[in-house]
Amino acid sequence: MTENTPLIREDVQGFLALVNSLPAPERLDPVEQRAGYLGLKAMTEADPRPMAVIKDLTCPGPAGDIPVRFYDVRESRDPSPVVLFFHGGGFVIGDLDTHNSLCTELSAELDLPVLAVDYRLAPEHPFPAAPDDCEAAARWLAGSPKELDRTVTGLVTIGGSAGGNLATVTARALIDQPAAAPMLLQVLLYPATDDSQDGSMERFAEGHLLTKVAMDWFYSLYLPKSGDPRAFPLHADAKGMCPSIVATAGLDPLQDQGRRMAAKLVDAGVDTLFLHMHGLTHDFSTTRKALPSAAAATAKVIAAMKLMLMKV
Repeated sequence: MTENTPLIREDVQGFLALVNSLPAPERLDPVEQRAGYLGLKAMTEADPRPMAVIKDLTCPGPAGDIPVRFYDVRESRDPSPVVLFFHGGGFVIGDLDTHNSLCTELSAELDLPVLAVDYRLAPEHPFPAAPDDCEAAARWLAGSPKELDRTVTGLVTIGGSAGGNLATVTARALIDQPAAAPMLLQVLLYPATDDSQDGSMERFAEGHLLTKVAMDWFYSLYLPKSGDPRAFPLHADAKGMCPSIVATAGLDPLQDQGRRMAAKLVDAGVDTLFLHMHGLTHDFSTTRKALPSAAAATAKVIAAMKLMLMKV
């Protein structure tokens, strides 16, 4: 490895060789890509952890009911924080099933309830449908809805990629206009935070799972407004933000976006923990079966969450 050659972990090398050997789709169709993404997760993601409670529910949203899934490793519990999870997928793909296993992992390892949100996707529902749904779900959860049979003492927002974007946008909304329970922590995994085209977006434009072509396609359907802090949260005010964890991956086109987000939080005086996972790709937290190194990195994120939650 030279100064200009990135570290690629041994298990990641084999994984990328397999992924890059697959024929590229003749066209990018949202329906086909959603099915393909679900199939990929079935191959790469770890088996779900046993849960005492898994409920598929709905919560009120700005354009109708929003599907949500509630997890708890315990049948019942005393008042506690709840983890609010937003899946990734470029605002176009992904759902409750693609990230089901990760949600069970979070509940089991943190010993906390988790609520996953199936927000509306583009192109059927472009920006700002996704952040609108996520904020609505957060406010509903903060009110300790009777459907969950839990008393919510605070919220932890978490998501990867597009979900990391939505996790911080939602946290900002609930800090600016507080909900019934406070924001305790935001966890941004390889987040999409701005529309920059340089740096890591150029260095890892192809051949490392997430590609620049895919990102351009996602945004062409999501139709975010450039400079809008609810679309690109690097433009949002970071002052007063809750404690934060930002995790990036060394082979990720979005790496620099996560770095800039972490730096902005630190500069604003926010209690921030930055984790950089050398030699891993974007979306490592849902490749835990395929990649032992990804499983280890995800465990580090969860350990960091435990540490940060001890301080709030």
